Amino acid sequence: MGYKVAVVGATGNVGRAMLEILAERNFPADEVVALASARSAGREVSFGDDDVLTVQNLETFDFTGTDIALFSPGSKVSAVHAPRAAKQGCIVIDNTSEFRMDPDVPLVVPEVNPEDLDWHTKRNIIANPNCSTIQMVVALKPLHDIAKIKRVVVSTYQSVSGAGKSAMDELFNQTKGVFVNDAKTTEQFTKQIAFNVIPHIDVFMEDGSTKEEWKMAVETRKILDGNIAVHATCVRVPVFVGHGEAVNVEFASALDENTARDALRDAPGVMVVDQRDNDGYITPAECAGDDAVYVSRIRKDPTVKHGLSLWVVSDNLRKGAALNSVQIAEELIRKRLVKAA
Repeated sequence: MGYKVAVVGATGNVGRAMLEILAERNFPADEVVALASARSAGREVSFGDDDVLTVQNLETFDFTGTDIALFSPGSKVSAVHAPRAAKQGCIVIDNTSEFRMDPDVPLVVPEVNPEDLDWHTKRNIIANPNCSTIQMVVALKPLHDIAKIKRVVVSTYQSVSGAGKSAMDELFNQTKGVFVNDAKTTEQFTKQIAFNVIPHIDVFMEDGSTKEEWKMAVETRKILDGNIAVHATCVRVPVFVGHGEAVNVEFASALDENTARDALRDAPGVMVVDQRDNDGYITPAECAGDDAVYVSRIRKDPTVKHGLSLWVVSDNLRKGAALNSVQIAEELIRKRLVKAA
């Protein structure tokens, strides 16, 4: 018997990617329901190559009999409807930031900490981490297993799709405006994003960091190891899809670059492309549409006793959001933690 699956926020970037990936991976669903706000109800969204789903109104939808719901409607909407769905017996996999640091909600990357799914029943909600955190911990996990990580310093180069469709439209319109000498309006970002970079993602906090930088630190500790120190600088760049990260890692014991490279090659979800020539690394443009976390530029950091530097790239809409959510659902089935209603 197959499962009944709901995709909440089905008209957004991540929601559409969730539907695409469910179809691509032949997820064992007898029924897939597309949900969004009342203003989107009645619209049609694609499911696979041939099927079209009519969007239903989230606010009036009864989740009774729905086995799994993949949520990506925004934090405020998830705060209201995710607990409602969970109380109606549906396992919620939430892609927003609403529940990530809730001590009763597991924060899961299947390649890193699938064992945490075993205690999802506390609230019947599972949180999907921040996109920038996901790709980093996938790359760090195999290294941490052989030489404990003490400290991580990361600088991110995050695409505009992480801020939604309106942000992608703003980059497109501003870029076009530069060439036709139109005024460059700024609505989604604090400054012009076309031909620029913005070291400001989410709100500023009292210590001078942004909330995106704080998320990377606290989420890494919750997922991987509570003793790892993380310092992040998160930057929005004029790229449509795909996040890049320059990751500097300090270990508690020696780890040479060849051993690290071999461990990464053997790790699930990781692709190593690391030759010291013009084609020996991966960029965001090359990873868009792919599922892997790509690791390149693996090299020793001579400024600390046990240090390595990495370049980590992934499609933030797929592995950074939609794919990770679907993989969590697949892992629930593999571990027999969900039964078809």
